[in-house]
Amino acid sequence: MDKLASLRAFIKVVESGSFAEAGRQLRLSRSAISKYIADLEESLGVQLLNRTTRHASPTENGQQYFERAVVILSEIEAADQAVTQLQSAPRGLLRVNAPMSFGTMRLGPVLADFMEKYPELQLQLVLSDDLLDPVQDGFDVTLRIAELESSSLIARKIVPVERLICASPDYLAHHGTPKHPQELRSHVSLTYGFLLTGNQWKLTGADGDHWIQPAWSLCVNNAEVLRDVAIRGRGVALLPEFIAADALKKGELNAVLEDYSAPPLALYAVYPPTRHLSLKVRLFIDFLVERFGRDDEVAPVHASTGSGARRRTK
Repeated sequence: MDKLASLRAFIKVVESGSFAEAGRQLRLSRSAISKYIADLEESLGVQLLNRTTRHASPTENGQQYFERAVVILSEIEAADQAVTQLQSAPRGLLRVNAPMSFGTMRLGPVLADFMEKYPELQLQLVLSDDLLDPVQDGFDVTLRIAELESSSLIARKIVPVERLICASPDYLAHHGTPKHPQELRSHVSLTYGFLLTGNQWKLTGADGDHWIQPAWSLCVNNAEVLRDVAIRGRGVALLPEFIAADALKKGELNAVLEDYSAPPLALYAVYPPTRHLSLKVRLFIDFLVERFGRDDEVAPVHASTGSGARRRTK
């Protein structure tokens, strides 16, 4: 039995919950994955997985074995890297998931520089505003602009993302400029309704916190759409600064309630908790910090695994 290949197959089945998906990620047939698992169970004399037609989950013994196997495989990969990474360039496939707006507006324009720097890497970028599961969906790095929920994943904060209340000059001329958060209740809002706070806006000023749930005419999971509709004078929008910046500079939008601030979001790079970060992942995150970072930190945080409702990030 190839013990190392069996460990890899077992770990992928547990992470993905599927023999077929594990086979896809390892580029092996489902029958090959099944044989590796069967050989492993036979050698140990215990059942490691509960199986149904479409799903596989670890038994109690399997969960304990999985936790130790992840550490063992991580140590083996780290040993391989220690021998080779000082004398070789990063190579292989790097799978990255990023939010649509950030991907098109900020990440896309700098990717060519990263590719030129590391030409032996294959970069697969998936842009989506769905909160995909970094482990089950097989991503090496997941970028999120969000208020992150607690989980076992590791997140590196790349840069804070400020948010502004914006409206077009035409809208403000017809409906008036709000001077206090409570006045937003009489305005039409354009909302990004898939954050943890839902359609509520929290604004903080010298007079404390204000939770506002304004009447909305548009709810969408992409902030560029909110910006474009706000420019056309259809309502007030709470927008990330990097999305509103050009429209503010051109005078297409005005910032209002500038004495009040919304809780800042942040751009995070999220990845699974391994003791040794792979070279390609580390270099990509370092590149993001170099290009975008002003306030970076590493911490085990606040990153939903996606097992619950599939919320979105901008």
